[in-house]
Amino acid sequence: MDHHSSDLPHADEEMGMAGNELNKVELPDTTTSLVKSSDSAEKFSDPKGGEPSDKDDVIWVDFEPNDPRNPINFPRREKWLLTIVACLATVLASTAASAYNLGFESMIRDLNCTQFQATIGLSVYPLGFAVVPMFTASLSEEVGRRPLYLWTALGYELAFVMIALAPNIQTVIVGRFLQGAFASTGATMVGGTIADVWPVAERGLPMSIFALAATFSLGLGPIIGGWIEMNPSLGWKWINWVQMTWSGAFIPAAYFVLKETRSTIVLEKIVKQMRKKTRDQRYRARVEKPELLKLMWISCTRPTRLVLTEPVVTSFSLWIGFLWGVLFCLLESISGVFKTLHNFNVGQTGTVFVTMCIGPLLGFATNLYQEKLYKKYYPTRNAEARLIASCYAAFLLPIGMFIYAWCSFPKVHWISLCIAITIYMWGTFVVYLCIFSYLADCYGPYASSALAGQSLARNILATVFPLFTQQMYQKLTYKWANTLFGFLALIMVPIPFVLFYYGPKIRMMSKFSRMAVESQK
Repeated sequence: MDHHSSDLPHADEEMGMAGNELNKVELPDTTTSLVKSSDSAEKFSDPKGGEPSDKDDVIWVDFEPNDPRNPINFPRREKWLLTIVACLATVLASTAASAYNLGFESMIRDLNCTQFQATIGLSVYPLGFAVVPMFTASLSEEVGRRPLYLWTALGYELAFVMIALAPNIQTVIVGRFLQGAFASTGATMVGGTIADVWPVAERGLPMSIFALAATFSLGLGPIIGGWIEMNPSLGWKWINWVQMTWSGAFIPAAYFVLKETRSTIVLEKIVKQMRKKTRDQRYRARVEKPELLKLMWISCTRPTRLVLTEPVVTSFSLWIGFLWGVLFCLLESISGVFKTLHNFNVGQTGTVFVTMCIGPLLGFATNLYQEKLYKKYYPTRNAEARLIASCYAAFLLPIGMFIYAWCSFPKVHWISLCIAITIYMWGTFVVYLCIFSYLADCYGPYASSALAGQSLARNILATVFPLFTQQMYQKLTYKWANTLFGFLALIMVPIPFVLFYYGPKIRMMSKFSRMAVESQK
């Protein structure tokens, strides 16, 4: 799942963050800065269809530095309320991703489908996360974030109805893809909302909470879904009905709490109000918007280009993509492992997923220490100071998988498997957040494309991995299949070390990273 891919919208790369830094003209007696264009012959289009006169002046409108209508200047309490409600969308998206597979037993029985067909429904959910944000990032520049939150939340709700009433597995699969597509807004746009209202220096904790919401919630869904599946009169349909019920609470919360936070959209609304109030059509927001189709083209092509041509993005996309793929294999396989080896029922198996909540909590605590290390070593290591914790976390990943592999025997206590999952999730959270922060720092105005590129790779691998999980476990056994994952994770341990020590040299040989450094200068 993409929980950070479009944190800074692609359109901002084209516009140079035009919303907040447009025209530094301040008038002492007004809230909105007004300045006449020096070119009195400049034309503008009358939104009501009227043809302007060459003699008319354009009056540019911009935020003052402390304008309370500018999202970056919202009161701190309001910022936290926006952050919490937006992160709630992330929680809902993650719980739906993982709760689904706990209903496999009743689904296979009711729909007369195979285990593999049911697994496709698990796989297509992150596929929606991979594809749709490429378009919604650009669309948010045209219509704003608030409408997308509301409309996709409604679509997300309706997808539950489609799945719960599905007469066959094909309908379930289509419904799951649509649900992932709608849920992707809650997973990818939240980072952008946080970036809209929090200055860079204050963004660390809100972003950490966002990442925690995304990973912690992967364990919540199965805990509830497992005990619903235990009730013979409920089963997989009620896993969806129950989720639809609590997800429905998000729509009124979003409607009343989530203001528009995209500064360019807010500024344009202010200008429209001024035109209506004064009946003067000369007011204009100095926001240079590229065409929507052009924005979509950039959103779809630049992330792929970065993944294929930038060594930093390529290596991190491969690493986090592998980790996310293994994570979705765990989501699909934990039920079988604990049922086969330790005779757990589906309710008990669902409770095992609490380990996927504990791991991210440990990762969150680790990130608090990483922030201290970053401040300490930034003067000498620059952006590479973001990678210190990931160098240690890289070892947690193979350790977790090796324990999971070599404790997959009936005679070994089941708690060892829970410890292994916790260790793996701990490492995954730390690596995920370090990669996110590092790419954002390194690529500056191209950060959203770099993040979208790794998100694309991550969610595609999350789509593919579960499709071969059962076959792999059947042929290699739990021990050797997970040992293979452990060795692959071990091979990738050097990645953060190479970039920690040689990152600056590698980045200066990269086109986009070099351009980002030059633009920041």
